[in-house]
Amino acid sequence: MSSSPSNASLLSPGQLAQIACLLEVSARKPGNVYPGRGFADANFVDFLLSASVIAAPLDRTRQIGVGAAVLEAVEATCRVVATNTNLGMILLFAPLAAVPEDQSLRDGLPNVLESTTIHDTRLVYRAIRRARPGGLGSAPDQDVADEPSVPLVEAMRLAADRDLVAAQYANQFADMFDLALPALRSALAEARPLETSIVAAYLTVLANRPDSLIARKRGSVEARQAAERAAEVLDAGWPDSKSSRSLCEAFDGWLREEGHSRNPGATADLIAAALFATLRDGTIKLPRPVGAAAWSVD
Repeated sequence: MSSSPSNASLLSPGQLAQIACLLEVSARKPGNVYPGRGFADANFVDFLLSASVIAAPLDRTRQIGVGAAVLEAVEATCRVVATNTNLGMILLFAPLAAVPEDQSLRDGLPNVLESTTIHDTRLVYRAIRRARPGGLGSAPDQDVADEPSVPLVEAMRLAADRDLVAAQYANQFADMFDLALPALRSALAEARPLETSIVAAYLTVLANRPDSLIARKRGSVEARQAAERAAEVLDAGWPDSKSSRSLCEAFDGWLREEGHSRNPGATADLIAAALFATLRDGTIKLPRPVGAAAWSVD
């Protein structure tokens, strides 16, 4: 990593979110879209196009509110792609983007979250219906198909046990701050290339938090199985041993079976949020160092 000061502080929250999206989708995370690997209904270009249009709404979050920013970012995405690529990321980015620049994310986020209203809930529900995420199902209380009657944080609390993104609203982004960020920072502190660090954080989150998208599509048993296999990859010494790399390749293949319904999409969303945070605080410095080795080991 470069020893020069980061230029991230000169970028807007929306620009940081765009860069976080680009880094997330460029890293070869098992079971996800990345360069050269896609799904039948989404590929790498879809994610690039999606990242290209979210900055403006997110930059206005403090003025228009979390719900409006989420809805505008989703609507902008729908104008350039015909599939859901980034709903979870947008839901995580919007509160982060609303934190004033002179406050740390951890200090400023609670006030942002607790300040959300029923109107925010209404707009977020519209965004969710517009994005049409896979495996959504229905809920007995505050279902997204209905008119909400509680503020956004309360609505998210009701969904927290079945959705990792919703859980962040309920726990003040504890999984990002206490799991994803430490894993990402630890790998970077070991002078790992950025892609390796991103994948290490992803595997760590997946090993410790069964992915809620897998659980919705395939059930809790397969979500736990995915977590166990991610832990096996890490326990085998990934990425330093040949056996761990072989396990990771097999894990990637297993996740892509069954029409990619084992895609750990919620985990990827949390990693994108962690990338936003590390860009914002300068852990990931900009401009990026030159040379392929700064990104990947191969």
